[in-house]
Amino acid sequence: MNAQNFSLQSLKNLLRQIDWKLLLFLIIFLNVKLLVKIVAVIIIYLLRPDWKLGMSWNNSRLPLFYVLIPAIAIINGFFYGSFTSAPNIIAIATGIGFWILCLLAVHQVKLSVEQNNVAVLHNTVLVFFAINILFSLLNLAHIVFEIGDINPYRYQGNFQKYFIGTGDYIKGVSFDTSTTNAVINAFAVVYFLTREKAIWVLLSMTGLLLTASNFTNLILLSTLALLFIFKSSANQKSLIIVCSAMLVIFLSKVSPQNDTYILTGLNNYLFHQKSVVQPAAAIVRITEREDSSLSEEEKMQKIAQLYLDSLSVVEAKDKMVMAEDSARIKPVIPAPSIHSVPFQRKHDTSELQKTLTTFANANQISLFPIESPGRNNLHLGKLVGAAETINFFKSHPKKIITGNGIGNFSSKLAFRTAALNIVGGYPTNLRYINEDFKNNHLSLFLSYFTRDKENHSIINSPNSTYDQLLSEYGLLGVAFFFIFYIGFFISNIKKLTYGIPLLLLLGAVFFVEYWFEQLSVVIIFELLLLLNIKEPGESLNTSNG
Repeated sequence: MNAQNFSLQSLKNLLRQIDWKLLLFLIIFLNVKLLVKIVAVIIIYLLRPDWKLGMSWNNSRLPLFYVLIPAIAIINGFFYGSFTSAPNIIAIATGIGFWILCLLAVHQVKLSVEQNNVAVLHNTVLVFFAINILFSLLNLAHIVFEIGDINPYRYQGNFQKYFIGTGDYIKGVSFDTSTTNAVINAFAVVYFLTREKAIWVLLSMTGLLLTASNFTNLILLSTLALLFIFKSSANQKSLIIVCSAMLVIFLSKVSPQNDTYILTGLNNYLFHQKSVVQPAAAIVRITEREDSSLSEEEKMQKIAQLYLDSLSVVEAKDKMVMAEDSARIKPVIPAPSIHSVPFQRKHDTSELQKTLTTFANANQISLFPIESPGRNNLHLGKLVGAAETINFFKSHPKKIITGNGIGNFSSKLAFRTAALNIVGGYPTNLRYINEDFKNNHLSLFLSYFTRDKENHSIINSPNSTYDQLLSEYGLLGVAFFFIFYIGFFISNIKKLTYGIPLLLLLGAVFFVEYWFEQLSVVIIFELLLLLNIKEPGESLNTSNG
């Protein structure tokens, strides 16, 4: 009986070391489906019904950014006369709904940080990252089982279904894009590195490498380099070197085609140079060259080659004799190699390309040739998108202060309300496409993604949080972001350890996606930052006690 009570008590103590409400919320909220995210918010508020947000101009409990940005959207709506049609009103309400979800989510994370001690929060974070790594490994295991090859990153069968694109299938616990998984793992590397949790650093780095996200690898490597130079212990420096070595080994041994992909992209897009294949020069065998044209060493090579050729002739005769003796045996036709031409990636038009092409034709959206865009001669889609935003404000200088309006130029909302059904479903009868979005970022996106799969990359997508804030909320929105969001965390900079490199990481990844509307990696960042801010205060209270 005593042993049973002891076991139950031990289990209860173990369960108390994790905030299960927070862990459950994170796992459900990060799911790629918007409906699941909404369910996660409903569940956490049923479990913990607290609505005291504590928003204020001085020492606000939560970032005021989440209140000020929707306010700009509403002001723009009245100023531009956007509340005149049902599709427009619903689009604006949907966009504001994204910001409300962000606010409600960070409020629950803040409650968890306030109500738990640091040890419980660290345990919860560790379990979350462990679950994400486990899901990533299961993604890989599923692929290995399917193809029967231990390294899908080199596997060219199934018409190169995996090969260089294997990382796209490593989605982790969120089932979202591999970029989302990559960023989460990058956060984990920095978090565990600063806390000198060596095993977890290596596991997190493994999870990141499996996604094969070149951009995330680059920004993490840059962040680690800064840590190595300016603020790291001997143990941390060793871990940084190991992580760098893991990246080199992955690119050179596990997925060497990724290395080629990076160099080709830089050559073709950044430096505007196309690879030129030089015709092979006529090769004359050394055995057919005159002795007078050979050096002493080449003469010796010629003698050796003639000897080997004579052996080959003898061997060939022996094989002919053996073949005649075994003529009655049924010949075995070897199976073709999966790496041969018939198994290489097909360049047929995919269903996605067909859908997007049909959409472009139906909505009379003009596409430009990506081989020679003619838009400031920029070949990178993301840079073309930035140029479009700048050119738009040159033509509409009065909109520079508050932007062009929510969902009207550059946002996940704009793509969603277009009813493309590639960033979530949306009723076709409520479709809303602003002309400025249609003629710029939508045309840009379709120009790349209706082409061959090789062009379907984040470097060719106009998606960017900074672009969204500037184009749809103007300079005021950008100012609110830096003052009332980044500034909210920077005001506690003296308390931050891993929070500082995480700020750098987040600042870089905001260039590649509409992360606030994605409702994924930002909440992990906010949890880690709020936890980091709490740590010194709790340590001080413990020492005083």
